[in-house]
Amino acid sequence: MDILAALTAQFHLRPSQVENTVKLIDDGNTIPFIARYRKEVTGSLDDQVLRELAERLTYLRSLDEQREKVRTVIEEQGALTEELAAALDAAATLTEIDDLYRPYRPKRKTRASVAKARGLQPLADALYAQEKDMPDPLALAADYVGEEVPAPADALQGAMDILAERISDDASVRKRLRVVCMAGGSLVSKAAKDEDSVYSMYYDFREPLNKLAGHRILAVNRGEREEFLKVSVDFERAKALAIVCSNHVKEGSPATETVRAAAQDAYDRLIFPSIEREIRSELTERASDAAIKVFSLNLRHLLMQPPVKGKVALGLDPGYRTGCKTAVVDGTGKVLQTGVIYPVPPHNKVEEAKRLVTGWIETYGVEIIAIGNGTASHETEVFAADLIKSLHRKVAYMVVSEAGASVYSASKLAAEEFPDYDVSLRSAVSIARRLQDPLAELVKIDPKAIGVGQYQHDMPQKQLSEALDGVVEGCVNTVGVDLNTASAPLLARVAGLSATVSKNVVTFREENGAFSSRAQLKKVPKLGPKAFEQCAGFLRVPESKNVLDNTAVHPESYDAAKGLLTLCGMTLEDVRGGKAGALSDRIRELGTAALADKLGIGEPTLLDIAAELERPGRDPRDELPPPLLRTDVMGMEDLKPGMELTGTVRNVIDFGAFVDIGVHQDGLVHISQITNRFIKHPSEVLKVGDVVKVWVLSVDTQKKRIGLTMKAPKTP
Repeated sequence: MDILAALTAQFHLRPSQVENTVKLIDDGNTIPFIARYRKEVTGSLDDQVLRELAERLTYLRSLDEQREKVRTVIEEQGALTEELAAALDAAATLTEIDDLYRPYRPKRKTRASVAKARGLQPLADALYAQEKDMPDPLALAADYVGEEVPAPADALQGAMDILAERISDDASVRKRLRVVCMAGGSLVSKAAKDEDSVYSMYYDFREPLNKLAGHRILAVNRGEREEFLKVSVDFERAKALAIVCSNHVKEGSPATETVRAAAQDAYDRLIFPSIEREIRSELTERASDAAIKVFSLNLRHLLMQPPVKGKVALGLDPGYRTGCKTAVVDGTGKVLQTGVIYPVPPHNKVEEAKRLVTGWIETYGVEIIAIGNGTASHETEVFAADLIKSLHRKVAYMVVSEAGASVYSASKLAAEEFPDYDVSLRSAVSIARRLQDPLAELVKIDPKAIGVGQYQHDMPQKQLSEALDGVVEGCVNTVGVDLNTASAPLLARVAGLSATVSKNVVTFREENGAFSSRAQLKKVPKLGPKAFEQCAGFLRVPESKNVLDNTAVHPESYDAAKGLLTLCGMTLEDVRGGKAGALSDRIRELGTAALADKLGIGEPTLLDIAAELERPGRDPRDELPPPLLRTDVMGMEDLKPGMELTGTVRNVIDFGAFVDIGVHQDGLVHISQITNRFIKHPSEVLKVGDVVKVWVLSVDTQKKRIGLTMKAPKTP
């Protein structure tokens, strides 16, 4: 297979783009580095396309590897024909290669292999020929009666077993059946238990395979795994048998009905069960791929939430019996105070809690309160809102997802970071910090534990981890990392830095003081030239004498950046003083192409350099709307249909979006309630972190369900 040509066709790219990109990948360059600093070579492909291309490249190479293994095995058996070789060359999936390999694969003991061992292969061949003047099959079978075959009927059955396996191994039949079944079959599920469950809507469920939504496939799979459902693929048997027989049954022979019976047996016993498994596996794979994409998209938006910078924060990790764990952190995330308060049942020490928290707020100048959304969250929120009313300073609060906080607080990493703190207090610190800087805090947590997907535990875990790690890496490198404040886990997400090297960076910093330049990185143990090339552009050194060290300009382009400033009548001091805002206008006057040519760089690199020089130290998250902070609280009992509210999108899934409207329970905006126009997926309109206006549709306090709409009610 011409892999480069296949990639070119699939991604609709120029051959040179694919060739150059593959070479960069093979040379050990990271995706963030390629996306940011090799735009001229790739034709400005973004990191998402690059990751998909790299993933497909790996698949096609493994496909070619398997193709050659199969070819070798068949060749060693002396069975490789020109036709078979051509079919192998044309196979575009591992399934197709597997189908072609099936007749030549070593088989475990089967009914057919037993029959062959009894010498019935010649009988099977004679029957399969279906000659018009051949004897009756039973009469023909009489010649094969012996010690191991007591009767003609036994011989005939053995020959039919051989035929059934032969027909089952027909790759073209399997391929055709797979396509037809996927187009015309249905997924059916029935109740396996006579009891109510979350799967009750699937107790009598049927839906065409080609219309099945991904979340339904995953739900049915889980219901089957938990033994609440019996699931099967339903397809018109007569239509399937017609396809099987059309390839193998010849009319007008005494053996016709015998071969037809063998074909029916092949379909019922061998082909359909296999195809059913393959179809369900394919459906699951598609659903998983789609769910991983949604999860990745949600995670990207969550990680890129604008930070609440420079504000002293109070983190509250709610709890009933064990109390509410608290932590005050300064604007840099440094812990100033920890403690435990008991403002909610069963203790109800409200006044004592108010006195303690008010003291911390006044002492440390707390400006924001972050409340975890777990157990006792609502009661803690009521306490915080009531407290805020009594204060003489401006304080706001926000309920933040504490998904993964307990995972982090019990981790080895948290123990290293806070060896003297109880596990519960660590989670309070994490909750406070994820309001201050979601990205820096959430990178410490396994992405699967962050809780912005659907059915994440049902996904192929390796694939999910790779996708989510790619998202985290992409976000970290888009924002950039302060070399002098970043933790080892955050540094480990920077392109080119391994976990070991990241720890070495932190150790070097602790032993030698703050980095004064990017160039100092070269002194860090095990950080070689390749690693430096990959990571340098994503690391910031605000304290450096060279202002370029606090930008995304790569050290390899420093001379080009200085040259650009000179040609435009500016200096690095202008950049440091924030006086290079007119650089883009000057570039347009002088001509982008002409300047790029003079400097010996491409136009994309020139424009990237200019953007950085105009706003050194820029954080792309600052351009996003700030998070929604609250000062008051509501309960579900306060909600009434038609009520207008403002909320924050917490999760986007296949069938809608969950919105935090300031009560403990997030409300669901079904996909049909997002907009008046048709959309295939909620992500076309919404993303995690969006602040949206909603109206209450329904409230079910028993089931704790809130229905919302984004469609404004019609005014009378």
